Amino acid sequence: MESRVILVTGMSCDHCARAVRAEVGKLTGVTAVDIDVAAGTVQVTADPFPADADLRAAVGEAGYAIAS
Repeated sequence: MESRVILVTGMSCDHCARAVRAEVGKLTGVTAVDIDVAAGTVQVTADPFPADADLRAAVGEAGYAIAS
């Protein structure tokens, strides 16, 4: 099991968090998605951990972007 924190730009409310959680949670291996909207962080726990491109695509599908 691996856990990483990613910085997501544009999240400002609970609706944003739900959208990101739903899309990232669909990725294979993801067991938990914890979001701190105020900090703009998303902690993803997974086994195996998704590829960066898959995470970017999932966050993008929710309407947001991973900070570079």
